[in-house]
Amino acid sequence: MKILLSAQTFFAAEGGEENDLNSPPKDDDPCIENTQNTSKTNMAEDFATWQRIIRLDAVRANSEWVVYSPNQAAVSEARARRSAEAVGLKDYDHLEPCRTFHAARLVAILEAYALYDTEIGYCQGMSDLLSPIIAVIEEDYVAFWCFVGFMKKARHNFRLDEVGIRRQLNIVSKIIKSKDSHLYRHLEKLQAEDCFFVYRMVIVLFRRELTFEQTVCLWEVMWADQAAIRAGINKSVWGRIRQRAPPTDDLLLYAVAACVLQRKKLIIEKYSSMDEILKECNSMAGQLDVWKLLDDAHDLVVTLHDKIQRSL
Repeated sequence: MKILLSAQTFFAAEGGEENDLNSPPKDDDPCIENTQNTSKTNMAEDFATWQRIIRLDAVRANSEWVVYSPNQAAVSEARARRSAEAVGLKDYDHLEPCRTFHAARLVAILEAYALYDTEIGYCQGMSDLLSPIIAVIEEDYVAFWCFVGFMKKARHNFRLDEVGIRRQLNIVSKIIKSKDSHLYRHLEKLQAEDCFFVYRMVIVLFRRELTFEQTVCLWEVMWADQAAIRAGINKSVWGRIRQRAPPTDDLLLYAVAACVLQRKKLIIEKYSSMDEILKECNSMAGQLDVWKLLDDAHDLVVTLHDKIQRSL
């Protein structure tokens, strides 16, 4: 696969000074050499760990995408096996050829990304984000660069220090507090006001709560907002275009808050612990109306966006 060759080329460039035209002259200091060797060893160990997790996640990927990608759904068993062998995929005999092929593509692109962004590497959940992309984009190198672009916004979800995810959960909490103080007080009573129970929704952008088609719809609306911001369409301009919510980088978080607010009655009357709310959130797959979710999220943006921004 083309992306695998790219990954191998990148890895060689990372590991060899002869490939780096900007490398300073070698230093004979044994301390520096030991430090470099340790760094390379740690990198190799990290990559081996990433490889193992990537393969497990790839084989477990669901087949919901199949109906949206007829060419890949019709892949031959021989081609699927060749792709699997090219990336060293194992334990795939129980999979249909199309799922084997999909898993092999996930492995190749995620390994390449782990080498491209070694600070993040690979974390569980990233395969959920990549799967819809490779379902609609058949060329691996194009899918890889699309994923790189996607991860520019999403990579902070996977930082080890959790700064990015904590910031987002804090915003969700502020939205709920501003919109419904009664629900927020109940969450405080349950010590759930940090909104950790929506962690999965935030980290994989609703991918496990929505169907494939719904996920693509939500993501495209989010990307449209982000594109509008990059194009310099500010609130005043947006107001002249339509009497709706201005574009925001945080539309996902308003959607997450809307999802919680839609279940206010259930949460207040039925649930007496954060674990129960977490279980409810993790069982929402296939139960959400993405258009109702977006309408409610946009309503929250209209009424609360400025207030939330001032509080940050």
